[in-house]
Amino acid sequence: MTAQKPTGTVLLLSLMMILVPAMGVPSEELLQDTLKSIGVSFFALAASFTFFWHCHKHSNYLQFHSLLCLPIGLMTYALGSMAWSHTYLGGVEAVRWFVFSLILFLGLNSLTNARVTYLAWGIHLGGVLAALWAALQFWFDFKLFAQGPNPASTFVNRNFFAEYLVCTLPFSMLLVSRVRDKTSAFLLTFSLGFNVAALMMTGTRSALIGLGLLVLLLPAIVFLYRRQCVSTGWRAGHCLALVALFIAAVWGLGSINTANPKLIAESGYGNALERATQRTLSMTKSSEYSTGSFSIRTLLWQATGRMIQAHPVTGVGAGAWEVQAPLYQEPGSQLETDYYAHNEILQLVAEYGLVGWFFLLSLATYLAWAAYKTWSDKTLEGQREAPLRAFTLASLLVFLLVSNAGFPWRMATTGALFALSLSILAASDARLGAGKSFLLFSINCKSHCAVWALSATAVCTGLALYIAQQAIECEAKLVQAIRTALTIAQSGHPNDPRWDNEKIKILQLMRQGIAINPHYRKLTPMVADTLAGWNDWKNATWIWESVLDSRPNVVALLANVARGYLKADNFQKAQEYLNRAKKLQPTAPTLASLEVMLWSRTGKDREAAVRAKELLRAGIFDYDLVQAAYFLGLRNRDSELAILALQSQIKTWPSQATDGWLKLGNIYASVEAKNETKAQQAYTAALEAAPPAYGTATWAMIPPNYRAKIQSRANPH
Repeated sequence: MTAQKPTGTVLLLSLMMILVPAMGVPSEELLQDTLKSIGVSFFALAASFTFFWHCHKHSNYLQFHSLLCLPIGLMTYALGSMAWSHTYLGGVEAVRWFVFSLILFLGLNSLTNARVTYLAWGIHLGGVLAALWAALQFWFDFKLFAQGPNPASTFVNRNFFAEYLVCTLPFSMLLVSRVRDKTSAFLLTFSLGFNVAALMMTGTRSALIGLGLLVLLLPAIVFLYRRQCVSTGWRAGHCLALVALFIAAVWGLGSINTANPKLIAESGYGNALERATQRTLSMTKSSEYSTGSFSIRTLLWQATGRMIQAHPVTGVGAGAWEVQAPLYQEPGSQLETDYYAHNEILQLVAEYGLVGWFFLLSLATYLAWAAYKTWSDKTLEGQREAPLRAFTLASLLVFLLVSNAGFPWRMATTGALFALSLSILAASDARLGAGKSFLLFSINCKSHCAVWALSATAVCTGLALYIAQQAIECEAKLVQAIRTALTIAQSGHPNDPRWDNEKIKILQLMRQGIAINPHYRKLTPMVADTLAGWNDWKNATWIWESVLDSRPNVVALLANVARGYLKADNFQKAQEYLNRAKKLQPTAPTLASLEVMLWSRTGKDREAAVRAKELLRAGIFDYDLVQAAYFLGLRNRDSELAILALQSQIKTWPSQATDGWLKLGNIYASVEAKNETKAQQAYTAALEAAPPAYGTATWAMIPPNYRAKIQSRANPH
C-alpha cells in the first residue's frame, strides 16, 4: 500500500497528536490540561480552516455519518441545560462536545486508508514523547513540568497519562504492520516496548488491565490479518526477532530502578516491573475495597447511582455532577474534593439523563456492528480495511475500559483520540459503502457554503482566543496568589509585618482572578484555607462565599464560612450557614463540633456540654470539637468534659500528647478534681511523651510539689 500525499487537514490533525501530548507547562501558573485543551481547540480550528478553504477552491461532497449525531446531541443538550442547570459548566460541556464533533467531522471527510498512516505516526510519536518525559521523571526525578502524582509526564496526574498512553498502543502496532522496511519495523517495536515500560512506571491499574487485554488482542489481530501486512520477505525468524526485541525492551527498560524520592517514599526503591506487579496484585487485597482508592470510588459511584435514580429523564444538567453530588452522598460523608465521578458512563447518564442513555446505547450498538462488519466482510475492500478497523476498535475497547475508573473523556488529549478513532471507523464505513444505509449520507458543498463555514470558523477562532486569554490570565493570578500564600504560611511567622505588602498582593490577585472566572473551585479555596491558617478569617470567608455562589452544596465550604462568621462574632450568619450545611449532611462530624462551638459562644453552655460529651464518648469528633470541649469544660468547671476532651486529644493526635498530659495533670491536681495519684501519673506520662529536646521545658511546667514526688519515686534511695 502506497501512502497518499496527506491533505493539510490530516497533517494538522497528525501534528496535534504529536505536540499536544508532549507539551506541558514548566510553571504552575497554567493548568496542564488547560494548555492541552487550548492546543486541541486551535489545532481543530486550524484544520477546519484548511479543510473549508480547500472546499472553497474545489467543490466537494461532504460526508455525514450517523455517529456525528451523538456528540452533536450532547452539545445541544448542554446548551439547553445552561438555561435550567449550571450555566458555566453547561457551557464548558457544550464547547467540549463541539470540538469533539468538529474533529470527528474533519477526520470523516479527510482520512483515507493510506492517510491514516500519517495520523498513526502522529499518535505514536506523541505517545513516545510523552513516555520520554515520564521515564525521565521516574528514573532521574526530572522536574521540568509541574505535576502531582509522579510520573505524570505532561498530564499533571500519572493516571491521566497512563489512560492516554494505553489507548495509543494499537496505533503503534498498526504502524509496525504497515511499514515496508525491516529496520523501521524494529525501531517501531523498540519504541513500542519503551511506551509499555513507561506505562508500567505509572502503576495505574485500569491502564494495566487494558495493557493485559492488548497483549492478548494485538498479536491476535496481527496474526489474523497477516496477509495484509505490507512488508515483504518476512520469515518466521523475523517475527520471532520482533517479539524478542519487544520483550527485551520492556524487560530492560522496566528493570531500571527509580531515583524519584516521591516514588521511593510511596512504594520503595524499585523499578517499573516491580511497580506494575505490586499495583496489579493490590487489586487482590481486601483492604483496597474497604479503605483503599477503590472504596472511595465506590462511594462516588453509589452517590452517582442515587443521582441517576432521582433524575432518570432529564439528568442534573451537563457538567453539573460536582454541583449536585453532595446531595446524594452517604450520611456523614464529605467526599467533596472530587470533581468527577471517576466513571464516565455513570456520570454521563447522571448529567444527561435519557440523552446520555441514547448516546451510550447508540455508541455500543455501532461499535458492535463495526466489529461484526470488520469480521464478516470477506470482500477484497473489506479485507483491506479490516486491520485498520480492528486496531482502532482495540483502542476504543481499552478506552472504554479505563473510562470506568477515571474521566478520560474530559481530558483534552484522550478526548481528541476518542474523536479521531470514531472518525477512522466512520471514514472506513464510507469506503465500504455504508452510504447505502442509514449510517451515512453526503451533500454537495458549494463555494458559497464553504465561505459561510470559513466565516464561522473565524468567529470560533476569535472566541477561542478570547477564552484562552481569559483562562491563562485567571489561572496565573490564582496560582500566584496560592504560591505567595503558601510561602507566607511556610515561613513559620505568617503574621510578621514584613508580609503585609505580600498579603495585599494576594487579595488583589484573588479579586482580579475571581472577577474573570468565579468558578475555579479547584484553586480558589486553597487561598482561603491558607488565610484561615493565620487567622485572617474575614478575607477567607468572602473567598469561600465566592465559591459557594457556584457550588452551593459543598458542606465543607458551608462549614468554613459558618466558622468564619463565628470568629467574627456574627452568630446569626454563622447559624444560617450551619443550618444550610446540616440540611445537606446532618450527621457530619465537623458540623457537630461547629454547633458545639456556636452554642458555647451564644450562652448555651449546658446544651453545648451535653452535646460535646455525647460526641466524644461516641468517638465522633474533630480537632475543633476537642479544643472547644476542653475550654468549655474549664470555663464551666466541668472536669469530666475537660478530661474527656484531653483524652481524645492524646489518643487521636500523638504529636500533642505531651501538652495533653500536662493539661490533664493540671486538672487532676486542681481543687475540683483533687486526684493526686492521677495527676502524678499524667505528669509522668507527659515526661515520657516529650521529645528529648523538650524534656527540660516539660519538667519546668510540672508544679514543684509533683516534681518532688516524681523525683523521689524515680530515686527511692
